[in-house]
Amino acid sequence: MMMRGIRGATTVLENTPEAIFDATKELLIQMLAQNSVCQHPHTPLAAELEGLCSIIFTVTPDLNAAFPAEAARNGLNMKFVPLLNALEIPVPGRLQRAIRVMMHINTEKKQQDIKHVYLREAVVLRPDLESAQ
Repeated sequence: MMMRGIRGATTVLENTPEAIFDATKELLIQMLAQNSVCQHPHTPLAAELEGLCSIIFTVTPDLNAAFPAEAARNGLNMKFVPLLNALEIPVPGRLQRAIRVMMHINTEKKQQDIKHVYLREAVVLRPDLESAQ
């Protein structure tokens, strides 16, 4: 098995805990499902999460109402997965209200078979990817 990174990003309309949690859960569920990490991505079982090494979340400076990791820990049963929140570099003119994810998994998949997931307004970040929705 190899460790692979799965990238993802999404946006929220407002800086509220509910918006941040809902968008984060939606993104993580898509990342898990599209890469066959879990058979039950909406409510992953602890055994299914054993191949999940860690997740790094970043948010743009305009999102400070909640930590995205809370959505993973409390909403998707990721109590034992190492999770980290960080702040994006505030580059002027870039996408606002964005949540980005770097998920590390153990898998047999080749790098070119990993599906990176970009939802909502974040699709502009990677127009070159077929998996950007």
